[in-house]
Amino acid sequence: MFSSIDYIHMSHALRLAEQGLYSASPNPRVGCIIAYQDQVVGSGWHERAGLNHAEINALDMAGAAARGATVYLTLEPCSHYGRTPPCTHALIQAGVAKIIIAMEDPNPLVSGTGFALLKQAGIEVQVGLLEKEAYALNIGFITRMTDRKPWVRLKIAASLDGKTALNNGMSQWITGQAAREDGHRWRARSCAVMTGIGTLQADDPALTVRHIETVRQPKKVVVDSHLSLSLDANVLRGAETFIFTASNNREKIAALRDLGAQVVVLPDTIGQVDLVAMMRVLADSGMNELLVEAGCQLNGSLIKARLVDELVIFLAPHLLGDQARGMINLPELINLEQKHMLEIQDLRMLGKDIRIISRFS
Repeated sequence: MFSSIDYIHMSHALRLAEQGLYSASPNPRVGCIIAYQDQVVGSGWHERAGLNHAEINALDMAGAAARGATVYLTLEPCSHYGRTPPCTHALIQAGVAKIIIAMEDPNPLVSGTGFALLKQAGIEVQVGLLEKEAYALNIGFITRMTDRKPWVRLKIAASLDGKTALNNGMSQWITGQAAREDGHRWRARSCAVMTGIGTLQADDPALTVRHIETVRQPKKVVVDSHLSLSLDANVLRGAETFIFTASNNREKIAALRDLGAQVVVLPDTIGQVDLVAMMRVLADSGMNELLVEAGCQLNGSLIKARLVDELVIFLAPHLLGDQARGMINLPELINLEQKHMLEIQDLRMLGKDIRIISRFS
């Protein structure tokens, strides 16, 4: 169905889409190539919301040469008016002959309608080239559209015996420089970084991206059931901060809002934050990927609620002993059939440390 030239051009389009890894959200990461056989006449990618989509950038480069050409696109073109006009109209007006698309857009405003409009205009449409790769690139956007939650990624740095800090709270630094820099790349691609009040009180992290260049800082999300957060906390500086709480302390809420934080009161039946409802709020706020950097209690609560999609675990070659703090607090199991099953997606060395990426099966 697809030729070797088709694979070459779609691979190129996917590499272009990756340039939006740190900037495109809440929109999907999209790349586009316009070509005659092996000759590329236009290329583009989507940088960030409000700017031209990948198709428009590629059409602008191609100009009149787009007429009769084949377009390679990593995601179905939009067919609705948002911050920018629909790309399907621009492709039709440009007179392209054929469009090869990696995957359908899961956005209900688009899903399938882009294909229909193109076909009605007499343009040949083929779908499914390198679909798996395109899906992986936009897994957060897809999850938000289909499940009304971000793609939730737990990041944990631990010793070989699974400890994240000494019993006195000391944790800097368990892993080496290469692992910590990789951790900042995960922050940079995320729409937001989440932590709990325990981590904030112990470490007072800023939750910012450092060590690498990025065009934006991720938003910050704090889970603080009793609204214990200090008004001087580093997390309240810089990028927008969401604070989820079960407390109705009006004075504290007002003080936090005066500092620019968004405070959302979402109690569950036992006086804790309703984590499922919290994920819906984050999805409705346009968050595709959420990186969790928290302690064992919040990590366990998220897993117990079946809200975690992926674990990124950095293991350092040392032991901290049985009195040190663990990675995840989960209820005791009474038989092995209850174990939480994961599938390892990737395993690699980063300096002297090991990075394991796994997903729930």
